[in-house]
Amino acid sequence: MTPPTLPHSRIPASRDAPVLRWGIMGPGWIAERFTESIQAHTGQVIAAVGSRSLERSKAFAEAYNIPSAYGSYEELAAAPEVDIVYVCTPHTNHHTAAVMAIDAGKHVLVEKPIGVDAYEARDIAFRAEAAGVFAAEALWTFFLPKFDVIRQIIETGMLGTITTVVAEYGEHFDPSHRIFDPVLAGGPLLDLGTYPLALITEVLGSPQRLHAVGQPHESGVNAQLSAVMQFDGGAQAVVNTHLHNFTPTAATIVGSEATLAIEGPFNMPGAFEVRFPDGTRLRHEEPAGGHFEGLHYEAAAVARAVTAGSTQLSQRTLAASIATLEVADEIRRQLGVVFPHPKAPTFEGKI
Repeated sequence: MTPPTLPHSRIPASRDAPVLRWGIMGPGWIAERFTESIQAHTGQVIAAVGSRSLERSKAFAEAYNIPSAYGSYEELAAAPEVDIVYVCTPHTNHHTAAVMAIDAGKHVLVEKPIGVDAYEARDIAFRAEAAGVFAAEALWTFFLPKFDVIRQIIETGMLGTITTVVAEYGEHFDPSHRIFDPVLAGGPLLDLGTYPLALITEVLGSPQRLHAVGQPHESGVNAQLSAVMQFDGGAQAVVNTHLHNFTPTAATIVGSEATLAIEGPFNMPGAFEVRFPDGTRLRHEEPAGGHFEGLHYEAAAVARAVTAGSTQLSQRTLAASIATLEVADEIRRQLGVVFPHPKAPTFEGKI
């Protein structure tokens, strides 16, 4: 009997992707990592940056050799030299910023989570479809080479019937971090929990049943939450996320034929193993890395999709983003966690 082998990543080189002119909306920490990654690994062009502070935009533009700097999001959205807007404002402004760009006829890549709840995500999806522009959530994990291999492993049935997914993500944060601010939809659910929840919904779909428990933080946000879920056919999933301290951030997908163990941090470049009951282990080796090594893959995937005339990404569809936020919404409902809605969306359709 021929021993099983792992598939190979089908992700092409990021530098070979067609070039788009990007506008950065919100020059913060993730904007810095994104810009550094694509300038180092792709031919993508950061054409402009916009902030509510012109001084801040100019400083970012000077640091990264960006031609144009704007002192408002509206100016960036209207900028003629921009093909696509990368929205990386605080979570609570993702919807407003994305709608602004869509209304200006721009394609949008919205940093995760695409909205603070499923309602905002649906509205973005509806508006993008109506405008005929590209829209996607920047959940960079699903664009990494290792996740293309994982996707093939699951699709080919190497694991057998999937019975269990367990994923967790915890970090330590300085007390001044925005994650402790209730007004900015703080707490671990959106910042960290999006990763394990997205993995669970990607593999198992939407749960039939969910039970969540939480722990409050003195700042007024949720400090820790765990949830147990059950899916069609009886599969189960367990998630934990918190802001107390760093964890291995590992993930395990259990099947009737084999178990896939993704080493932590599972959401970043790195190795994983497929383990069989007879002791056989198939290991995918990939250099461990962070945002600098990984963010360029999503930018290249977006550039290929937009150039091909696609309005969504197969690696992270808008329906998948909505499904993840629906689970997050149910967790918040059970825990009594309420996020601010500075401006209610005007959703008129269904994705």
